[in-house]
Amino acid sequence: MNNFIQLSNINKSFETLKKIKVLKKISFAFKKGKIYSLVGPSGSGKSTLLNLLSLIDRPSSGSITIQNELINFNDLNKNDILRANKIGIIYQQDNLLPDFTALENIYLASLAIGNNKKLSLSKAQTLLKKVGLLNRSNHFPSQLSGGEKQRISIARALINDPQIILADEPTGSLDLETAKGIFNILQKQINSNRIIIFATHNRFFANKSDCMLEMVNGNIKTINV
Repeated sequence: MNNFIQLSNINKSFETLKKIKVLKKISFAFKKGKIYSLVGPSGSGKSTLLNLLSLIDRPSSGSITIQNELINFNDLNKNDILRANKIGIIYQQDNLLPDFTALENIYLASLAIGNNKKLSLSKAQTLLKKVGLLNRSNHFPSQLSGGEKQRISIARALINDPQIILADEPTGSLDLETAKGIFNILQKQINSNRIIIFATHNRFFANKSDCMLEMVNGNIKTINV
């Protein structure tokens, strides 16, 4: 089987003035070579689920297995290494470092896993060309449009050749035509050894996924496979 991520009885609660259950007994297997969309209203748990998949947060109970290895959420160092090497994350707000150029924002992610600067620069330049922004290499985020910053974010997420790409509303702050261009770039990143999971409010983009998952009452309902 090509199941790459396995969720088993995932629960996630937050303690405020009272206990709020966001995710409830989610069990699901994500397969390599597919692009998945997560849909549902604000507050339905899409971002929470992506945070668990990215190992940024931990479930209240249940387990996550990646590539047949059970994730130990107490082993923060190992999970940081796994995230850096296997997971690329794209946010709605680009989260680019404001004092670094487009090129630097991309290649720093490669340096972080121990690649040398020459290799990191070369990979970053290749990715900038891939997303059509080689001519913007030395521009700072404040000098880029929203669509350009999101393309830089995609390039940054790709530089370590991740097997898992997680995107949280990657087109949410963009106009429709710009959003279509960004989604087209994202869609082209799928291959037989990679999973893409993106959260969206936009059914137009959700319908272009291989599998649409709707967040309902803290669980996920498969709309199409």
